[in-house]
Amino acid sequence: MKLKVTLLLFLNIGFIAFAQENLTYQKPPKSILDLADYEKAPTVSMDTKKEYMLFMYRSTYKTLDDLNQDELRLAGLRINPVTNISSTVTYITNLKVRKISGVSEMQVAGLPSNPKISNISWSPNDKKILFSNTTNSGVELWVLDVATAQAKKLTDATVNANLGNPFNWLLDNETILVKMLPKNRQPLLDSKKDLPTGPIISNASGEKSQNRTYPDMLKNKNDEANFENIMTSELYKIDLNGTATLFKEAAMYAGEKISPDGNYIMLSTIQKPFSYVVPLYRFPSKTVVYDSNGKEIKVVNEVPLNEIIPKGFMAVRKGKREMAWRNDKPATLSYVVALDEGNPANKVDFRDEVFLWNAPFDAEATSLVKTPQRYSDIIWGNDNIAILSDEWYDTRNTKTYVINPSNPAQQPKVITDRNQQDVYADPGVFETKKNAYNKYVLAIEGDNAYRIGDGYTKEGQFPFIDAFNLKTLQSKRIYTSPYKDKKEDLLEIEDYKTGKVLVQIQSKSEYPNYYFRNIKKQNSLTPITFFKNPFESIKDVSKEVIKYKRKDGVELSGTLYLPAGYDKVKKEKLPLLIWAYPAEYKDKNSAGQSTQNSNEFTLPYYGSFVYWVTRGYVVLDDAAFPIIGEGTTEPNDNFISQLVDNAAAAIDAVDALGYINRKKVAVGGHSYGAFMTANLLTHSNLFTCGIARSGAYNRTLTPFGFQTEQRNYWEATDVYNTMSPFMNANKMKTPLLLVHGEADNNPGTFTLQTERYFQALKGLGAPARMVILPKEAHGYVAKENILHLLWEQDQFLEKYLKN
Repeated sequence: MKLKVTLLLFLNIGFIAFAQENLTYQKPPKSILDLADYEKAPTVSMDTKKEYMLFMYRSTYKTLDDLNQDELRLAGLRINPVTNISSTVTYITNLKVRKISGVSEMQVAGLPSNPKISNISWSPNDKKILFSNTTNSGVELWVLDVATAQAKKLTDATVNANLGNPFNWLLDNETILVKMLPKNRQPLLDSKKDLPTGPIISNASGEKSQNRTYPDMLKNKNDEANFENIMTSELYKIDLNGTATLFKEAAMYAGEKISPDGNYIMLSTIQKPFSYVVPLYRFPSKTVVYDSNGKEIKVVNEVPLNEIIPKGFMAVRKGKREMAWRNDKPATLSYVVALDEGNPANKVDFRDEVFLWNAPFDAEATSLVKTPQRYSDIIWGNDNIAILSDEWYDTRNTKTYVINPSNPAQQPKVITDRNQQDVYADPGVFETKKNAYNKYVLAIEGDNAYRIGDGYTKEGQFPFIDAFNLKTLQSKRIYTSPYKDKKEDLLEIEDYKTGKVLVQIQSKSEYPNYYFRNIKKQNSLTPITFFKNPFESIKDVSKEVIKYKRKDGVELSGTLYLPAGYDKVKKEKLPLLIWAYPAEYKDKNSAGQSTQNSNEFTLPYYGSFVYWVTRGYVVLDDAAFPIIGEGTTEPNDNFISQLVDNAAAAIDAVDALGYINRKKVAVGGHSYGAFMTANLLTHSNLFTCGIARSGAYNRTLTPFGFQTEQRNYWEATDVYNTMSPFMNANKMKTPLLLVHGEADNNPGTFTLQTERYFQALKGLGAPARMVILPKEAHGYVAKENILHLLWEQDQFLEKYLKN
């Protein structure tokens, strides 16, 4: 009898310990609410001739009702089964058009009421714009005439937008290839009503199959049937009058690529069998080239189920991959084949081989070039010039070459050979322009190509344009941004002869706007847009990038914010908030480089601590937290000690400026930053409290790698266990706010991670609070949730840090 009573008491205590708190949505204090509840400026799209601009208006946030729609989670997709479009789409709610040379926008006429617009696509001649509109029953295809700003509907709500862009312009500017729902489509199966016909069985063949922890995989036969249902489309050709002609019968279309001359269409379809362990992009597929009338020309590729791949970030599948039309030729395919069988562990002189294959594919493909590292990409130029890149993850090396597509025997000429993470040595990206086929190719003027670089240096950021001589392989700098109090982004060279460049300029309190700069006429500026600062209340906040050193000499940096009116002479000691995200490096030099610019516009958003500069806190945002593993040492071998050293250096640096009370410091982060936060609170006494959002805390639940860790749990057991806050929960005594989206869709950061970690902390007596945001994925989007999140964070900081 006593035993029964004791057991009942234990169960009752356990129930009380884990009882949930019922709390209605709250809003943050006014200073934060005013910043968070703002009207979002439109995004801009320009035609390639830079005659017209399209202004696209979106709501700042979604609503809980937006997130509360029906949803299928299949093979890595999240689909609204009623409307047949991704459930994660953020819709455009209005469109306006303006001549670039004009001042005022024209409201697009003819739009549907309460539009939900997505999939914007300019016609090849830039005179029309396609877009989709999502209704309560499905997706419609619409077209906008740019010059008249008049829109009209082309189809009923029967477009299949379940996988990417559902339509493509043909080169005549009059015809669109559209994925439509099959006319005889069957209803989806309902797992609550349609009973299974047998058990779920999986087999292990004995071969190694080390896969990351993917979310939303297929789980049973019902899922398979529903996946096939949502992926199946009929392909139609639809003209601008809305006349539809069937082009290809129903199949699971996963990619449509039209040859530059418009005479061929390459279609990729998903095949069976499906997998329960990998996403749809590793399902079997078949790629066929058809002529413009739909006649089959050639099966150009067949890919088997790809559940098993070699280990390592440079591992790829066997067979043809990266299949695409060559942009500078009428109808030539390029593709890549791994010479090391896709296995980075195999020792070979060349990793990949690039092939060319001319339509109609009645002759064999020819070899173009072999790459010593893994193929990255090609920028096609003309018959004699293309730019080839390869890379290798373990060494962080990337090389760029000039090759001659017409002479495979001619050896590639190395242009750059550099560490990808060495941003100070980044030579920039080659500019492209549209050719006669309306495809982007290398911009060549005489003997020169052009590169635009971000221009990060030890002294700050100074974007540049280089003319690169294709004969001498030498660069000549033709423009360097002169700003020290503003940030200039060089977006596109519009006219190589006159020196006209599209740029975007901003400052700490000046919203980013577009301009034409003439680099040959005294660098003159012509404004294009006139967006106002929506955050006037923080325009006088002090903002600067500070640089400091870790105890081992590694250079670090962060963006420091002080409240408006803060007296830097009297130096009141304020609480400090640090927001960060760890990054892995293979050398100290690259780890010490900074890409922060204090002149970047201050755009507060829920993902940082910047809001709290209005609440009397000092904020160190985007603090550098490098994790370095040089030579044969892996970064994570010393993860904890480097994490703590980064944090100590940041606190010391701000404390040395005299602004903070170092006994009142909080740290926070999202995703891997949340993992960082939990570890810092566990393994150091530097912080008063912490905020961890959407993290993973038990690395045994991600046993085949995470972030850049390539070793599996059984190869590096001590590393996984030491890095797991869950395994060290008994050491955690610092207050922690844990937040997670109820429907996290990120690999490895399942909501279960936060729930189990919180249970461990509570059971062991650690002060913690867990907030699960309804319907949210890995990033948060609903206004109700975001405002409440800001309230939770503010309440937590007021309780544990300020007071």
